[in-house]
Amino acid sequence: MKITRTKAFKVFFTPIWESNPVSGQILGICSALAVTVQLKTAIVMGLALTFVLAFSNLSISLMRNLIPRNIRIIIELTVIATLVIFADQVLKAFLYDISKQLSIFVGLIITNCIILGRAETYALGNPPFLSLLDGIGNGLGYSQILITVAVLRELLGAGKLFGFQVIPDAFYAAGYVNMGFMVLAPGAFIAIGLIVWVQKTVSKE
Repeated sequence: MKITRTKAFKVFFTPIWESNPVSGQILGICSALAVTVQLKTAIVMGLALTFVLAFSNLSISLMRNLIPRNIRIIIELTVIATLVIFADQVLKAFLYDISKQLSIFVGLIITNCIILGRAETYALGNPPFLSLLDGIGNGLGYSQILITVAVLRELLGAGKLFGFQVIPDAFYAAGYVNMGFMVLAPGAFIAIGLIVWVQKTVSKE
């Protein structure tokens, strides 16, 4: 299969905006609610999922002609679980505090419908390079939404970013009050809903 530059660009950039897995396909919402209270945890979660998604796509694509159809789901889950365990151990070794904050959610990447969905719908039918690009593109699209939601929640809910105060004390002295509602799950729902609305409005869908 000949891979053109145009096709490679389309595979990479389409999931970042036009067909974003969260705001376009409404997938991966659970983790978007759970890990976006703070910006740093959202970034780490996005990087972990992007790593797993990219290399699971690549691995499954490399094996696509060898995988029996009747056990493909088992093999896909084995590959994904191996990568998730690796990512989890790396986080525990180098970013232990953030790993504790993420708790079980890194391990639950294996159940994220984005990863298995891309393995089934793309990696099994496309060459390794395109599958790798598809994985990276979808991972970045997912990360983009997580980071946007986390910025809104941490800034409006706590007046901070990366744990540092951003809103000046003068605002609080003048009567400004943080929106504690934003650090709760409904706040994340509202933020994601606004992002979906903006995307649909801009793309006129």
